[in-house]
Amino acid sequence: MESLKQVIKGMIPNLATDQQYWINYFENHPELKELISKYQPEDQTVIGSLNTFYQYIQEKANCLSCSSVAKCSNLLTGHYSEIDYINGQFQVRLIKCSRQKQVEDDYYKKQLFRTQYIPSEILNASFKNIEQTSGRQDALTALLEFCARYSANQKQKGIYLYGPLGVGKSHMMAAAANKLAEKKIPSLMIYVPDFFREMKNSIKDNSFNEKIELLQKVQVLILDDIGAETISQWERDEILGAILQARLVNNLPTLYTSNLDFDNLEEHLAYSNKGGEEGLKAKRLLERIRHYTVPYFVDGPNRRI
Repeated sequence: MESLKQVIKGMIPNLATDQQYWINYFENHPELKELISKYQPEDQTVIGSLNTFYQYIQEKANCLSCSSVAKCSNLLTGHYSEIDYINGQFQVRLIKCSRQKQVEDDYYKKQLFRTQYIPSEILNASFKNIEQTSGRQDALTALLEFCARYSANQKQKGIYLYGPLGVGKSHMMAAAANKLAEKKIPSLMIYVPDFFREMKNSIKDNSFNEKIELLQKVQVLILDDIGAETISQWERDEILGAILQARLVNNLPTLYTSNLDFDNLEEHLAYSNKGGEEGLKAKRLLERIRHYTVPYFVDGPNRRI
């Protein structure tokens, strides 16, 4: 291969001072020797494929020293080259590396677990990292069973976690949402008090119906800290009532966290921010929660202190 020098000159740095090293490198590289021995190509085919060989060798070396996708030095980030021999020609085939697959998988899971107004420290919650105290055990078991059993278009009761402040109810729900994401099941977790505040503003920017529809149709909805809001009759009946009714009709489960048990939540919903009391409407709304969820009391020390 007398023309090998000329071909390599155009692509290998420092060739002028180390010609023989690079010629020997390509001619004696074990994997290239194996490819050439296997397919017995003509010399011109080998010479015409040197760029392909060089890319393959360099990217393989890059992968061996790579620590993250962000530091990938390959031609296409998160991919490495393989060489195929097709119709008498050597061709590069790009393969997605395991780190890139993990990055994409993590991103996809984040798209499945959407949140509104939830503190960032909660978002990465995992059952593996939640302490299984006696006050949490029943609730954790129920959430794990819910995630394991859940299947789209199959009727399933939701879960209602209630108990004192700071015992980890929100973390447990976020862990459930992340577990569902592993099964490619989308969920939405919202902090109820802030959600109602936003809905008042959404009337002005014409996004009200779009936001209501999102909560009505997401496969699993998590209402965090229901009962902590100051609610009006309109918010109770036209927002919360409409959301829960649509979800019941479509057999979509709703999960809740609250500081209030069912009876206290009903009492809370009966009082509007104008001081009025509407026990019957509150009772009707509470029935959509009580009969379609299983309640679990969560106890323990306040971890926010």
